[in-house]
Amino acid sequence: MKRSLTAGSALVLLMSFLTGCATNGDKPADTKTANDNAKPKKEVTLKIFQAKVEISEQLNKLKDEYEKTHPGVKVQVETVIGTDYNTILKTKFAAGEMPDIFNNEGFQQLETWKDRVEDLSDQPWAKDVFDFAKEPTTINGKLYGMPVSLEGYGFVYNKDLFAKANITELPKTLSQLEDVSKKLQANGVTPFVNMFQVWSSLGRHFFNNPMAKQPNTDAFIKDLNDGKAKFAGNPIFADSLNMLDLIVKYGNKNQLTTDYNSFIATFGSGQAAIMQSGNWTLPLIQKIDPKINVGLMPIPINEDAALNDKLFVGVPNNWVIHKDSQVKPEAKEFLNWLVTSDIGKNYLTKEFKFIPALKTIPADAASVGTPGEDIAKYLKENKVLGWHWPKYPDGSPQEMAASLQKYIAGKVNRDQLLAEFQGTWDKMKTK
Repeated sequence: MKRSLTAGSALVLLMSFLTGCATNGDKPADTKTANDNAKPKKEVTLKIFQAKVEISEQLNKLKDEYEKTHPGVKVQVETVIGTDYNTILKTKFAAGEMPDIFNNEGFQQLETWKDRVEDLSDQPWAKDVFDFAKEPTTINGKLYGMPVSLEGYGFVYNKDLFAKANITELPKTLSQLEDVSKKLQANGVTPFVNMFQVWSSLGRHFFNNPMAKQPNTDAFIKDLNDGKAKFAGNPIFADSLNMLDLIVKYGNKNQLTTDYNSFIATFGSGQAAIMQSGNWTLPLIQKIDPKINVGLMPIPINEDAALNDKLFVGVPNNWVIHKDSQVKPEAKEFLNWLVTSDIGKNYLTKEFKFIPALKTIPADAASVGTPGEDIAKYLKENKVLGWHWPKYPDGSPQEMAASLQKYIAGKVNRDQLLAEFQGTWDKMKTK
């Protein structure tokens, strides 16, 4: 089956999101844990390595709050952009400098690290994680990660720029998307800002669109691994390239050299009306324009409105603990405090602006803003598809992105591009 959120789990999440009523059995979540007042015999350092640059500043403030209530524990937070994260993590491991807590996407990436991460099944918060959010880090019934949050992506769009161009209906087909692009352009606005220098924009987000829209994504991935499926001749992949051609045509200048900072700055300052991204960008674009009025809409690739009218929702990352950490009790205590203390929950929902993946923590509607509300709406209607790149062969998203960059630059045609996709998958799946 295609990995998507079930209607039942979506409704539970939505009720938590909208009502703000969190329960933990028959009594409220405990704001203190057993070790809150226990001083370690000696000062210890807890090293955290994470990939969400959007919360770097807030996470360092959270660290200070934690140290105030946990004497003797010093927390070091290191943040790197997600595109560099796995490479640097492997370098740390090779150098014997592994962090105590770090991020893992789950699925294929968890397979890579499963012998080096701690089983967290017995932790008090584990029972509160939404079942679908446990899936990426569960192996043989054991839970190895705490989901960082739930996120959704599609096209983030500027509502005010849409209104000025007299766009009253969101596009659900590729032809409608082109009509919207023409109206924006005629109104003096660049329709799309694309950051094709950044491999994740292509190798994760773009590539996931046709993968998630296969009739049965998991079966398609299995067939690719078994040599029974091909990218060439797949109609959904052909449609996705039509969409790519369109956003390139109506996109910003220098798309292949646009990095993440320029991407956010261009959209946040109103120089472009649409960007392929998700609700996680809200804190960054609000730094540029606190009053920016944005929404989140699906990414159409063809004329099938029902197929296109879906957002992609998943767990972006998980907290895992290094199995051989010298401070495992402190690492477990930190994660438990993060999701049970009033301070931790406040940071998760209001400072990080996360949609939590635990039933006991409702999202803060004011903090997640309209993009978060759009995700809740699509969850309620069960119009969501999953994130599948953690299931791909290790390293293949970066290679797919490199091939797509060549296609955008005009160095390969469609047939050559699809052949490169196939060659990459076949090569990487054997590693």
